[in-house]
Amino acid sequence: MNDTSITSTTSPGLLAGKVAFVTGAGRGIGAAAARLFAREGARVLLAARTEAQLKAVTEDIRAAGGTAEYVRCDLADPASVRAAVDRAVELYGRLDVAFNNGATAQQPGPMDRLPEADFDHVLAVNLKGPWLAMSAEVAAIRATAGRGAIVNNSSVGSLMGNPWLPVYGAAKRAVNSLTASAAVTYGPEGIRVNAIAPGTTLTEMIDHWEANSPGIIDQLTAQTPLGRAADPHEIAEAAAWLLSDRASYVTGVVLSVDGGSRA
Repeated sequence: MNDTSITSTTSPGLLAGKVAFVTGAGRGIGAAAARLFAREGARVLLAARTEAQLKAVTEDIRAAGGTAEYVRCDLADPASVRAAVDRAVELYGRLDVAFNNGATAQQPGPMDRLPEADFDHVLAVNLKGPWLAMSAEVAAIRATAGRGAIVNNSSVGSLMGNPWLPVYGAAKRAVNSLTASAAVTYGPEGIRVNAIAPGTTLTEMIDHWEANSPGIIDQLTAQTPLGRAADPHEIAEAAAWLLSDRASYVTGVVLSVDGGSRA
């Protein structure tokens, strides 16, 4: 048998033909998602605050044969969020899917010790930011692709009492509610909205928590049936599936991706 008689069985990528917008794409889960979405066939617009990180991830994607551009975006700035979403349409002519991953951490500790200014910042980025992004994304999908999907990155810490990160957890629980409301509101238009709730994941955010609370990673993984923390790409895989047409009958879900910690 010679090579010319072999028929390729390679299937199209999970997100082939789609334009994807990813916030918090300069590092961690967002960077892993941007790389994965591009490998799965999407044209990707990366958004975050730090240009150097965005540029590095974008260049990695292009070097691997993917299509990517980036735009600086501050989730606490409404005009910046709207401009970033609009940029996807300017670049690629449409928007099909979006992963609202960008977030900010809080200083770990009891809620009565968190300064009011920190409370306001956490809510501005982690709750108002996704609301602004979803509003702009729905408008862009509606005006171009017509149908699409959005995934919001929540946290397993939103599903229970969270004495270590109470305001972060509260903001993420509110994102779960916004996700459900958006799913009901936009489902009739063919726009699906879901969330993922990652467990302990090896990102700079968890490194910061470990530095402030030594031993917290070991403590959390001890409570995880799979016995380890997640790699960012494992969280990105769940987001990619929810955004893909393979999840065409899934909306309004908060999917735990937590190694079984909430089982």
